[in-house]
Amino acid sequence: MVAALRTVPGPQSAADLHRTVTDVPLSSLYRSLTVLDDAGVVRRHHDSDGLARYELAEWLGGHHHHMVCVRCGLVEDIQLDADEERALRSVIASLAERSGYQVHDHELELEGECRSCRA
Repeated sequence: MVAALRTVPGPQSAADLHRTVTDVPLSSLYRSLTVLDDAGVVRRHHDSDGLARYELAEWLGGHHHHMVCVRCGLVEDIQLDADEERALRSVIASLAERSGYQVHDHELELEGECRSCRA
């Protein structure tokens, strides 16, 4: 399961993963994803329709953000360069200060339409 998640672009639904890991029954795949999520090996995301998608936890897959297509559900990983990440962290620190929160982590998820859906 972890090996499959290393090879796919962006968070994947259980059904998407099942197409990659065909030798594991779908019910076992769901149970495995739950165990891996509980162990902190994968991270679960929900798209705008509530569909759970999974990807490797940041400590395994690296820090990144997402572009999400609201029409087809495609989720693509995006990497910010160092200057962009610093600017984002500055905005987050400002928001945290104004709201009284102590922020431990962040993720940026941008929603829109992918190239295929816009065509």
